[in-house]
Amino acid sequence: MSELELLHFQSVSFTGLAPGTRLIVLGAVHGNETCGTQAIRRVIAEIESGQVGIAAGSVTFVAVTNPLAYARRQRMGDRNLNRNLVPTDTPVEFEDRIANWLCPLLAQHDALLDLHSFHTAGQPFVMLGPQDNGGTLEPFARAAEETALALSLGVHRFVDGWLDTYAAGVARRLAAGASSREADVHYGVGTTEYMRAQGGIALTLECGQHDDPAAPEVAWHAIRNAFAHLRLSDAPVPAPVADTEALRLYRVVDRAHAEDAFVHGWSSFDRVRMGEVIGTRHDGRPVLADSDGYIVFPNPKALPGQEWFYLARRSTRV
Repeated sequence: MSELELLHFQSVSFTGLAPGTRLIVLGAVHGNETCGTQAIRRVIAEIESGQVGIAAGSVTFVAVTNPLAYARRQRMGDRNLNRNLVPTDTPVEFEDRIANWLCPLLAQHDALLDLHSFHTAGQPFVMLGPQDNGGTLEPFARAAEETALALSLGVHRFVDGWLDTYAAGVARRLAAGASSREADVHYGVGTTEYMRAQGGIALTLECGQHDDPAAPEVAWHAIRNAFAHLRLSDAPVPAPVADTEALRLYRVVDRAHAEDAFVHGWSSFDRVRMGEVIGTRHDGRPVLADSDGYIVFPNPKALPGQEWFYLARRSTRV
């Protein structure tokens, strides 16, 4: 049998006796980010053994959302599943086939918790959606509910501004004459953006570095807290976290050439000062921070034309 013939999609659902919120929890959207997979399997075992009960509503678990990337122990199968997530009548890449299964499943739910990890050292953080707005990019009317869920997960750092920052980067790519699919604002749509477009609330929880043994515990704790906050379980409702730190993404910088390089190994949320050299282009030109702030999602392995790093500033969102 071929590699693809050995793969399948799997979800596991539990439904309580009373009506309530329909939660979906994803792991391994990126195949090398397995903390969510471990936590999901732990919680499924706890439910099946009677240690945890689903009193109301329902929960659906997808422990391995991208089975091809997971089998290969790498971030992507054919492409990044968390970009351009939309059903298609003409699937070409494996991730298109995932989208055709996953998107209808997301639309059946009210809330999404998507569990991820990152490749550099750093503290866990939650990616929030936009504030309430009636715009055309990502209209939303449930920011208060989404933020309340975020504050229940046990993580103290919060980041927002993803899609509008990505859209600004797309505008720069278009102005530079880019013709790739990355020069399309819809390419920035992943699981959470798709979920919000279906009327739900959605959070990405970055649980820590890929191999950090604490990351699966962060993911497990977040799932259990989400159960309590959404009243799926009878556990006490967790108090909102204190001592929060909120940051807003405001700029994305693309890697233009394979020889573009960072001046040193950056980690997410390292501080940068205005005028500080972050990296150099292949022709020797420096890439400078345009204000005091933080570097986020630095990716020394980014392909030319893709996101190299983001910049963020402090915010008062939470």
